[in-house]
Amino acid sequence: MNINFTLISQAVAFSIFIWFTVKFVWPPLLRAIEERQKTIADGLAAGERGRHELELASQRSSDVLKEAKQRASEIILQAEKRASEIVEESKRTAKEEGDRIILGAKADIEHEVFSAKEALRQHVAELAVAGAAKILRREVDAKAHADMLTSIGEDLK
Repeated sequence: MNINFTLISQAVAFSIFIWFTVKFVWPPLLRAIEERQKTIADGLAAGERGRHELELASQRSSDVLKEAKQRASEIILQAEKRASEIVEESKRTAKEEGDRIILGAKADIEHEVFSAKEALRQHVAELAVAGAAKILRREVDAKAHADMLTSIGEDLK
């Protein structure tokens, strides 16, 4: 065999192989590589969008949390205000009720004092009548009484 013929045939075979590879094998490989690059680029872009959306969601959640805390503090302030109003209303109602009870008690006391005074007057009157009756029974002297009436009548003239 001739070395030149072998080199030329190998060069021709290699050229056919390169032409075949460039014509039939290389385009699908390039398409696959380009699709893979596109998929990777899309994935990176999606990751970037996801990271951006995560930041936005984090910011929105912190805003919502701040708003919820503010609303909760407003509700607590309203509840405290309402509680103080209820306490004040209860105090006022209790004072009015206490004043009404005191007024009723004073009226009852006055009534009891009046009743006691009336009972005491009645009892004193009974004692005075009884005492006067005892005195009159003991000192009934018609002549002494007549003299006394006469002297009273003379004094009036």
